[in-house]
Amino acid sequence: MNDKTNQIAPLSAKVQQVSADLKFAGRIGFWVQLVLGVISTVTVLFSSTSFLNRTEATNTQGTEFGVFCAVGGLIALTVSIYFSFRYMTIARLLQTKNPAQRPNRADTISIIRLGLIVNLVGMLLTIIGAEAIVGIVLAKSLANPPGAIANLDPTKLVNSIDLLVIQANTNTIAAHFAGIVSSLILLNRITR
Repeated sequence: MNDKTNQIAPLSAKVQQVSADLKFAGRIGFWVQLVLGVISTVTVLFSSTSFLNRTEATNTQGTEFGVFCAVGGLIALTVSIYFSFRYMTIARLLQTKNPAQRPNRADTISIIRLGLIVNLVGMLLTIIGAEAIVGIVLAKSLANPPGAIANLDPTKLVNSIDLLVIQANTNTIAAHFAGIVSSLILLNRITR
């Protein structure tokens, strides 16, 4: 019984604060990214199925690349949501009474940095996709003379599918931004 008492150390104020920070940032990052990710996924799936069901004559050239980047950003967002969940798991592990079971500071910082990198890569992919789609939509809208809609080719008109992909990319960018902010706050608090 004496050996067990010697192995159990009380939690320091610093460990309790880091655990609380990880739990808070992980929870906020998890839910914000999850909600925005679900909205973006539904939007991309809807636009992709609509895009696939349309004829070649009504599809916009170049939209495929924007959708591909949006999907890549969503895959990175899924990984980032896992990292936010992982932050909450680390917070729970830090509360254990046995110091040997607690994750060390270096491993925790490394996991947060990896989550930050995933968010940055996902945000980059999503921004590239959004820029591609916005460029296509802008080119189509500038190519059409005002008021001359009746005799135009349908591929030269801005369609709702293009706008849905832009909306999905914007939501995904916001979700990655939330993950970046939560990771940076954690790095700032833990490395102080």
